[in-house]
Amino acid sequence: MRPLRRTDRLCRLLALGATLVVVAACFAGGTGEESGPAPDNPGTPASGSAEADGTMTVDEFQRDIEGAVRVAEEYWTGRFEASGERFRPIRRITPYQRDGEVDCAGQGLPRNNAVYCSAGDFIAYDVNWAVAAFRQIGDAFLYYLLGHEYAHGVQVRLGIRYDFTIQQELQADCMAGAYLGDSVRGRALTIEDGDLDELGAGLRAVADDPGQPWFAEGAHGTAQQRTDAFFAGYQRSLAPCDLG
Repeated sequence: MRPLRRTDRLCRLLALGATLVVVAACFAGGTGEESGPAPDNPGTPASGSAEADGTMTVDEFQRDIEGAVRVAEEYWTGRFEASGERFRPIRRITPYQRDGEVDCAGQGLPRNNAVYCSAGDFIAYDVNWAVAAFRQIGDAFLYYLLGHEYAHGVQVRLGIRYDFTIQQELQADCMAGAYLGDSVRGRALTIEDGDLDELGAGLRAVADDPGQPWFAEGAHGTAQQRTDAFFAGYQRSLAPCDLG
């Protein structure tokens, strides 16, 4: 995929995970390690073979982060305006590198993660981990990552409440799918060969471990549940996302 006003290439995905009381976090159950070790310096290319799509430089990484944020802001602004409401964008997107460098409501954020913090209305991500995943998986990681975390911010703005974490997370997957699918249909993004297969592979990779109880705190859903939720949103917009 490509943003309409940029040449950034959206190709591949990793994605998302755990929820804290005031934090929607991207990886749970050890899946944060599936992208491989993060480089010590995000400005130094990771060792090993590079993907052929050219998404290897920190400049490209930053452009994709900015592009994903811009498309998400435009998407949700349009959705709120269509319902007669004013949308307030998430206050900031914050990279970090060390355990506890950024905190949410007094709780330090761990490495190898990304979160939406409702207490401060911000998204934070471990930049070393994100760069490593970007290089190993591709730049759709960033669009899906931002789309899922942005969805958590929208949930807060809508005042949605949940009995179980899994409800919140599968809804955010659906909303992330709607944001990407609607942006493709609206020509804010263009899709390229293999993108949907890669999105599906990423969703399966970050599903809950087999045997995880669906009602457990921090549960996100099986591979089938997460894939179904995301692609329901991708194909049918927000209608299946149960926003009320």
